[in-house]
Amino acid sequence: MTTNRRTFLKSSAALAAVLPLARLSAQPNNPVGTAIQTPKSKIQNKQGLLFDRADLPRIRANLDHPRLAAIKAHLTEVDHAADLAYLPTTDLRNRVMDMRIVREMLERAAFAYTVYGNPKDLELARAALDRLMDYDPWDYFLEGEDDVIGLQRAPEATIAVCCTLDWLGDALPPEVRERAEHQVATKGAPACYNSLYSMMYPDRVRGWSVNNRDDDIDAEFSVKRWPLILNATNLKVIPIAALGVAALWLHGRHPQADTWLDMARRSARSFSAMYGTDGAYDEGVGYWGYTTLHLALFGEVLHRRLGIDERDLINYPGTIRYALVMTMPTLGSAYNTANEKQAYNFVPKGTMDPALDIVNFGDSGIGADVTVAPWVGRVAGDPLSNHVALNIGGMKHLPAAVWFDADAQDSSPDPALLDTRLSNDWVISRTGWDAPSSVVAFRSGGPANHEHADRNSIIFKGHGERLFHDPFKAAYDTRHPRWLLRETEAHTAVLIDGRGHQYHHGEDGTNSSWARAAVTGYEASPAAMQVTSDATPAYQLVNDKVRRVDRTVLYLKPDVLLILDRLDLAADAPAPFSARFQIFNEDGNGNGQVSGGNFVITRPHAGLRASAHRLGGEPDVALRQLDLPAEEGVFPFVEVTSPAAAHHVLLTVAAAHPTADAPGDLRVSTRASGWTITGTHRGLPVNVAVDPSRAILPFTIGWRDL
Repeated sequence: MTTNRRTFLKSSAALAAVLPLARLSAQPNNPVGTAIQTPKSKIQNKQGLLFDRADLPRIRANLDHPRLAAIKAHLTEVDHAADLAYLPTTDLRNRVMDMRIVREMLERAAFAYTVYGNPKDLELARAALDRLMDYDPWDYFLEGEDDVIGLQRAPEATIAVCCTLDWLGDALPPEVRERAEHQVATKGAPACYNSLYSMMYPDRVRGWSVNNRDDDIDAEFSVKRWPLILNATNLKVIPIAALGVAALWLHGRHPQADTWLDMARRSARSFSAMYGTDGAYDEGVGYWGYTTLHLALFGEVLHRRLGIDERDLINYPGTIRYALVMTMPTLGSAYNTANEKQAYNFVPKGTMDPALDIVNFGDSGIGADVTVAPWVGRVAGDPLSNHVALNIGGMKHLPAAVWFDADAQDSSPDPALLDTRLSNDWVISRTGWDAPSSVVAFRSGGPANHEHADRNSIIFKGHGERLFHDPFKAAYDTRHPRWLLRETEAHTAVLIDGRGHQYHHGEDGTNSSWARAAVTGYEASPAAMQVTSDATPAYQLVNDKVRRVDRTVLYLKPDVLLILDRLDLAADAPAPFSARFQIFNEDGNGNGQVSGGNFVITRPHAGLRASAHRLGGEPDVALRQLDLPAEEGVFPFVEVTSPAAAHHVLLTVAAAHPTADAPGDLRVSTRASGWTITGTHRGLPVNVAVDPSRAILPFTIGWRDL
């Protein structure tokens, strides 16, 4: 830690402590709450952080729209007495859960009072604000022994308090406002600055630690290297937004506000590189939602308060398209994961709603939140973003009520988006956007935070049902049995002698591995998509005898899927090779059957019939389940195995069908160069040749035997 940095942090807190409260108090001109005395040269306008009083009728109308029904219910269906009784019982040594609940109560109640004027909401907001300020410090990580690192709780509290001050204005007594701003300036902004400084200059810090002195968090992984690891993750954006909002709220009134704002802007620019030029985001769409929301929130407040326009740091319209192609609504009823109420061992927790299903690569879990979509539609004038805001995914965060526009011009997705190879080498091909449509998602590409050991894995949704599955809700803690769900063996992927590719053991949390795969061939048309991906480097990290591991998928729309898996090993190191096909049974409605070289997967609305083949003989096909305790549920899968050899070629031919329909008759014939697949499935003629000697795109559609 440098002397300059320590001096800054200590002087920042000291300055905030001695600032005259009159300078931090408000004057009565803010359109939403109460204005502050700021030199005119410092502030371009006096707009509220996210909205003005004049916007309230529009916000109320938005909340009456069916699209925002969940947010309105969150604001209005509140047991105020129960919440008021609960607040004093919250544990001041539990920031992971209890402090989060207090902060959420504060945001909800303050916004609800501003919009609807219910005195009970004001009472609850006052109580929640008081309780939030009782937490000291505001986060549970340290740099060295004394400097608090703001990653989630401190940034969240900072944003919540600043917004509360903005929204409630004179409804808060001056002494409460002064105390709250003092805490933002001492417990919020410096902690956020500390985290961003550490990520910007990781060589200048001693390393982070969990603050067990002030918090009872149960963590057995090391956070010492997190300044390096988190620099490229969602946990950088939350302190960026919070530090920026704090700086803009206190701009012209706190001597360090300009320094805070400079750090926030520099960090936002550096983080923008985490998005692909097409808007792709490696941590998955579940983390994309609130990451992109916070980046946009900072840009919006910066523009409203200072007139500085940095609302194009990333390809915002492109990133909405990324979210769109990662959505995958399915049929069925909402359900909860087995053992859901156990201690804090895996996330995200919560009800699984098939209507909000997604391509859940990595830790992305229970749906795409598109709160940022209406903002992108407004700022970029993008009709497709408006379409997403109106129709796709869900919106659960309060800014949706501010940004939503039911009358905005919208347009449906272009047919070109039905087949997408993202810049991070994730490939998604589909027949449409609704629940009955079919989707194939192929996970190639490199490592990322919150990833799984899932290179070359496949998700296949057919006729509204997950048929080849990627399990939800893997553990964040290696001690929990659900850590297994992170491993290759829990994915629709391949194993060499029972082992997957390289992955870590959670020493640093859920950070990225070193495993890489790369798309080597890709082609798509309205009728079909074919992709080849090479995962050799990922498997060589655990087996230096590996010479080649690749997978090619041919998707014949709407519901035929052909998969070719190839493995080459050193001649002196033969090993068995297997491909696993995970069955979705987390709602208790998935089944599988095996007969010889064939297998069947059944779900309530759809089924799949498949046959397995290998060069040089017949593979072994078996129905198994993951080795997890019974209380975690049953996770079945089909395993296709080729016996020990140095060279393997496996072919899987799968056809999906609605439950009421019978699968077609697809015949697989061996030929000198591989196989042919012919026949008809539900009216779709299939005529494909497979030549495993072709390095990329080995499937030929419409072959002719010359």
